[in-house]
This record gives sequence, C-alpha cells and structure tokens, in this order.
Amino acid sequence: MYTAHPDRYADMPYRRTGRSGLKLPALSLGLWHNFGPDRPVETQRAILRRAFDLGITHFDLANNYGPPPGSAESALGDALKADFAPYRDELVISTKAGYLMWPGPYGEWGSRKYLLSSLDQSLARMGLDHVDIFYSHRPDPDTPLEETMGALHTAVQQGKALYVGVSNYSPEQTREAARILAELGTPLLIHQPRYSMLDRRPETSGLLDTLGELQVGSIAYSPLEQGLLTGRYLDGIPEDSRAASDSPFLDSDAVTGELVGRLRALNDVAADRGQSLAQLALAWVLREGRVTSALVGASSPRQLEDSVAAVGNLEFGADELARIDEIVKK
Repeated sequence: MYTAHPDRYADMPYRRTGRSGLKLPALSLGLWHNFGPDRPVETQRAILRRAFDLGITHFDLANNYGPPPGSAESALGDALKADFAPYRDELVISTKAGYLMWPGPYGEWGSRKYLLSSLDQSLARMGLDHVDIFYSHRPDPDTPLEETMGALHTAVQQGKALYVGVSNYSPEQTREAARILAELGTPLLIHQPRYSMLDRRPETSGLLDTLGELQVGSIAYSPLEQGLLTGRYLDGIPEDSRAASDSPFLDSDAVTGELVGRLRALNDVAADRGQSLAQLALAWVLREGRVTSALVGASSPRQLEDSVAAVGNLEFGADELARIDEIVKK
C-alpha cells in the first residue's frame, strides 16, 4: 500500500490562482501521451506516486487523452483507487472537453449537451463524483459562448466541478467568457494556453496581460515545446524521438539546422545557470509569477525529478533574459 512521503510539501512552491483561494504547484503533471494501455501500468503508477511525493498535487487531464481517448482518465481512476484514495482532498484533478470523443454531431466542440455528457463520462472513468477544475478545451465557432459558459456554470451548480477554466481561447474570447461567467456567478478560474521560450503567443497576443487584468490564473502547456527543449535534439533527431515518429505534434521538417543551433545556444545558457535545458525552459515560463503553473509530462519518475529540480532556480537576471530573447528571436 502506497504511503505518501511525509515531506512532500517541503520544496514545491504553490501559487495562488488568480484571485481565488486555490493554490497550484509551480509544476503540474499532465496525463497526456504517457497514460494509455501501451504503457506499463506500474510505470504510470510510479510516475503518479513520485509526482505526489515531490509536491505535485495537480493532475491535469482531458477526455481525449490517451491514446486511445479516455484511457488516461481510466488509468488515473485505477491509480486513485489503488494509491490515492486517502489523499483525494490533497489533490487537484482537472479535465477538459472540446475535442472529438464519439461520432455524430454531439461528440465534440462546445454545446451544452456535449460538455455535460462528456463530464459525466469523465467522472465515471475516474471513479469520482467531482473534478476540481473543468475546462472548455477550445472555443466553438458555431455555438454561442453563452451556451458553452452556461454549461460550465451548470457543472459547478450540479456539484460536478469546483472551478471552471478555458483553454486555447484568444484574449477577446477569454474576456467575454469571464464576463459571462461573472454574470452567472461562477468566476473564470484559469486559462490553459500553449506557451514556451519558442512559442511566445500568450505574450504577443496580449493574453497574459488580459489574464493579469482579469485576475485569472494561467497554466502553460507544452512548456518544453513537444520535447524540443529537453535537450534530446541538440545533435539532431534521435531515432526514438517524437519528431522521428508519425506524431502530428512535431514534424521532423521543423527540426532544422538553424533550430538545432538555437537549442544548443539555449543549452549553453542553461549550463551557465547550472540547469539542464528542460529546467531552463520551465524556469523561464514560471519567471515573474505571471504563469501560475507549468504542465509537464513524464515517461519515467527520473524524468519527472529532473523537471521538478527547475523550481530550485526560478530567478533570471536582465542579461540572461536578453540573451535568451536574442537567441530565440534572431
């Protein structure tokens, strides 16, 4: 029987999410591509146990995570029953709905029917009566935002979610979503955008400024840019890497000689700070406190430990930030 480490809260920083009372760990665990039936169950459970022992209290999912879709939630449900039942109130568990889950006109996007049906299915897979955060995973161009936000509000009113969030929304859509939810009486807690040293859109689009103004939290996904910022590509494309596979998330054509040169230069910055490239990338996303938490994936406990070590050095000098910008933007 798993017993959590007694000092699990000693080293992980926790940050308040917007103006809510909820604090999230600086690093959260995303159960995306490493929690399906093609991965050993013991490895999955070892990652989850090690995460919690290191102070990662937030497990982030979506209905379509796996593969196949739904399997990550099922895997977490098994782990919750086997290992974490005594610790449920110490965990923040989030899930999302918006991408394709089942055939027909009601199996994706942002209608009330889809969102609430999907949440019921997610809860059943995880063996829970509620999640802590329920997200609209992407905006629906054909459904009024009032309907989508109304469904999130209903989830809270039904006691099936404690908080709600959005992901992949533009600054303008986020502002309108926050307005609608405020009128309904369910505040917008958090936004989950893609953000990394190589993807600055939350900065350039004004999203981070908007979230600061609205006092809404943020949690960055892909802070390691699909593995590009882990150091695996410093000598090109490894045979067993995501870029070498048929992954739709990282094309081998994107790993150019110019990009490899930039990654090597960033690795030099990391070495000067006494960090790995992955640790530098995570620390950069978490700098200044504008991002509440950064989502990391892990294929092993050791990989997770390397990521968590990033929280030991989150401070940057102006010269370091300028050097990073020069490398990335040239």
